Amino acid sequence: MARMFRVLGFWTLVIALMAFAGHMTEMALLFFIQTVVFVLLGYLNFSEKTYLLMFWAYMFISFVGFTYWTVFVMGNPF
Repeated sequence: MARMFRVLGFWTLVIALMAFAGHMTEMALLFFIQTVVFVLLGYLNFSEKTYLLMFWAYMFISFVGFTYWTVFVMGNPF
């Protein structure tokens, strides 16, 4: 499970680099931060249950944040 967090770190790094190349600096910074967090968590060697709980917490926070942003910040497209 620790390796999967390092794999997540790799893919968030790829997304961050593509966002940086596309001049989306805020998105790039967000994904660079996620890369650092995932790689650090990948080397801490927690138990599998802990990794699963951290992943589910990450998914919950990201989905709630995405929903909040799309509904309240972006506004109505009409």
